Amino acid sequence: MRILYYDCFAGISGDMNLGAMIDLGVEPEYLKNELSKLPVHGYELKIRKDIRKGITGTKVQVVIDAHHEHLHGDHQHGHEHHHHHHSSYSEIRQMISESRLDNEVKELSIAIFSRVAEAEAKVHNKAVDEVHFHEVGAIDSIVDIVGAAICLNSLAPVEIQCSTVELGGGSVRCAHGIYPVPAPATAEIMKDIPVRKGTVDYEATTPTGAAILAACVGQFTDKTRFKILKTGYGIGSRDAEIPNVLRVFLCESAGEKDQDTSTSTIIECNIDDMNPEFYDYIIDSLFAAGAKDVFITPVIMKKTRPAVKLSVLCEPGDEKRVNEILFRETSTIGLRKYSVDRTILDRKTETIKTIYGEIRVKSAFYKGAWIKSKPEYDDCLKTARSQGIPVSQIYQEVEKELSKKDLTDHHYEPGLFE
Repeated sequence: MRILYYDCFAGISGDMNLGAMIDLGVEPEYLKNELSKLPVHGYELKIRKDIRKGITGTKVQVVIDAHHEHLHGDHQHGHEHHHHHHSSYSEIRQMISESRLDNEVKELSIAIFSRVAEAEAKVHNKAVDEVHFHEVGAIDSIVDIVGAAICLNSLAPVEIQCSTVELGGGSVRCAHGIYPVPAPATAEIMKDIPVRKGTVDYEATTPTGAAILAACVGQFTDKTRFKILKTGYGIGSRDAEIPNVLRVFLCESAGEKDQDTSTSTIIECNIDDMNPEFYDYIIDSLFAAGAKDVFITPVIMKKTRPAVKLSVLCEPGDEKRVNEILFRETSTIGLRKYSVDRTILDRKTETIKTIYGEIRVKSAFYKGAWIKSKPEYDDCLKTARSQGIPVSQIYQEVEKELSKKDLTDHHYEPGLFE
């Protein structure tokens, strides 16, 4: 599988992204020809080799003609634009939609712009279509964003991944004044994305760079497992303590995976003052909210009071729902959480016929080969109750049917994965 991995140890900006894409193999003339399909004039795309802290890469600059400080094209409908930063999101969206660009490039370009428009709308309390861009409405940022879509469409990775993103530090001058880094729009765009701050004392990640990541990246992780095919470096405009470059890897997935490994969250609390009859309802509610597992551990608290530790394993996206249930449905007044790595065997579920009826059986596989199977408890319990027989008898019958199969020759088929 072809993977594009953004290594944003020094942040990301629109021009650094274009430089990295070209350094990775996108032909400069191809990019320029595709950009010419936009009704945007009065700029020159300058591309050259440059170096930062001993690292050679590609530097891209969008040089604006002083006599063309606004957008040209039918999308303006005759309205006079005195400065390029007066372009609204609705105008930019219409301009892209009516261009001769490929549909995939149009959709991705608009998706990236919409991230910034939504952030600006929230920061300035406006409707999205009423947002008039300042930093992102300029010609150079339109070129950066549409150029990013062109390059990604050309490279055609199956998956895009990204490291933790450096935001930088200090302050940045925006259209409305001087703001601390990250700028308000950048902070809004980077919600739910892993970031770090303060490695350098300047704006390392711009709104344009943030929007490219937010719209295009499928997974943010520092735990990589792939074979690097090629490395590209996009050179920034700074000369700081660390190389002001964006590093991008073009990779292939490192062969067949043995297990599914992911990062999840455990949320837990200690409870010593609640009716234990409530736990059954609370546990069901937590599973309904997306919890992967819920368990109770006996503990001894201060003054030797017996209590329980209620632990919930969930995905990061389910944390808010889990927190709400724990606060509303239990007596706890505080929660703690931490990240854990989960390693899960490949598995599939199939139905087998027994003398008591059909029972679902879940099988687990390691390196593609079967290692264990077990019947679904709910199916066994339902059958036992309906036929008035011990549940252990259902288990014995399932085991007898499984013994008739040559499970050592039973292999995992991805299409049956649950």
